[in-house]
Amino acid sequence: MKPDIQQHVEDGAIFYVSHSGGKDSQAMYSMLIDIVPHDRIVVVHADLGEVEWTGVQGHIKTTVSHDLNVVRASKTLLSMVESRFATRPEVPSWPSAAHRQCTSDLKRGPIEKFIRNDMKSKGATLAVNCMGLRAEESSSRAKKIKWALNKTLSRAGRTVHNWLPIHDWSIDQVWSQISKAGQEPFWAYKTNERLSCVFCIMGSDNDLIHGAKENPELAQKYIDLERRTGYSMFHKRSLESVVGKYIKIVAEAA
Repeated sequence: MKPDIQQHVEDGAIFYVSHSGGKDSQAMYSMLIDIVPHDRIVVVHADLGEVEWTGVQGHIKTTVSHDLNVVRASKTLLSMVESRFATRPEVPSWPSAAHRQCTSDLKRGPIEKFIRNDMKSKGATLAVNCMGLRAEESSSRAKKIKWALNKTLSRAGRTVHNWLPIHDWSIDQVWSQISKAGQEPFWAYKTNERLSCVFCIMGSDNDLIHGAKENPELAQKYIDLERRTGYSMFHKRSLESVVGKYIKIVAEAA
């Protein structure tokens, strides 16, 4: 279904823009401000705590013309793994591609809670939840529906749709949009292929190694947790097997 954005604007919808600080969020926001009135956009970021790249929130603030609303879950990725191991030690403690509890609990949940509360405070009944997911990124994201009713949020007199404005964009279109806006992507992209947690279960070896070089102490926390729980971050292999030697190199050079 193709959304009628102009009609939603005329009907008074609020457009909540989820912004991770990554290239896709940055390009999506840059595109949206050209088609949605300024006062109808609300930017929200899910703070991931110590597992988030340092400087991400500052980068967002310098590339948007709206206030940045920051939300946080009551737990972190590492505390979530610790808790799961403590309560169910027989079950793998880390999230996986099939069970992305990190996304649901640390990002989607807090953002949807913010949307509910913000709509209530504004007396709003119609909203669009905008996310920068692209089909080109993975087979699972390719299957996402570009425009769909958010059944979780569409309650108590609210109607909220999920919208993926750049779902069919190529990576070249993303970089082009950022350049067109006269902006630069977050500095980690000079090496990274994608941006999420410093150490993401979906990250490439390249991104994980870069993360370890820039954040050796954080990498060590992950590795210590792998050892303590007996479960590896990637289930079939550990983070240590990918970045362990780089941590040692950094420590020896210090």
